[in-house]
Amino acid sequence: MRNCGSNCRRSVKFVTVCRLRVTLFPVPKTLVINEIYLSLQGESTFAGLPCIFVRLTACNLRCSYCDTAYSFTEGKKQEIQEVRAEVNRLAEPFAAKTDARLPLVELTGGEPLLQKDSLSLMKALCDDGFTVLLETSGAHDISAVDARVRRIMDLKCPSSGEESRNRWQNLEHLKGTDEIKFVLGTHEDYEWAKAKITEHNLAAICPLLLSWVHPLAPEQQDKSLKPVPPGQTPISRQELAERIIADSLPVRFQVQLHKIIWAPEQRGV
Repeated sequence: MRNCGSNCRRSVKFVTVCRLRVTLFPVPKTLVINEIYLSLQGESTFAGLPCIFVRLTACNLRCSYCDTAYSFTEGKKQEIQEVRAEVNRLAEPFAAKTDARLPLVELTGGEPLLQKDSLSLMKALCDDGFTVLLETSGAHDISAVDARVRRIMDLKCPSSGEESRNRWQNLEHLKGTDEIKFVLGTHEDYEWAKAKITEHNLAAICPLLLSWVHPLAPEQQDKSLKPVPPGQTPISRQELAERIIADSLPVRFQVQLHKIIWAPEQRGV
């Protein structure tokens, strides 16, 4: 091995790496909220109980009977913690009056599942001890919703104009604490719902709701809503109730209580 001695000059390069310390702050989760208010639950097996409604903005369906078309576009962005704080503020007067966690909290719309951070909000509200309900159209995957949430899922009947949007895969994710809702405005809707109840053995999955379509007030008839398909015959609420009895359907007939108590077009109730 050759010994270079002192004549051997070694060139050594020193590289200094500048390490930048960056503190990453989480980006707050936000939702576009149409309104938050305290009222009575007007539908489902929880009808009549105090409930805080968190109405989210936007929906990708245009059902013929939709009575909340104002939620398609109206709303403002809020952080989840702001929404959570408002819900807890509205619930505060109930805290000293009952051991049960009232009021209920319902996410509705619009369509809550269009906004991915609705999943985080529902989880947070469950963590706060609330009984949380989700009103969803049935057109979106419900599998990621917190298991503690009571999912009230529509199956869109023919008169809605959105029957083709039903996501039938959702049925396998439903539990006994969930509910399936059919909104019926015509005799054809009733026959369709009755057939689907039998075809999918829906009564063995969870409670079933048959909800009569309350006619829209003139100011609710948004031009973006789909028309009722031709050839359908309107059904009255009495006719619907009597057909349920005659056919021995294992369902709960319901009307929208808030439209009986307040004007049908009134918001925030």
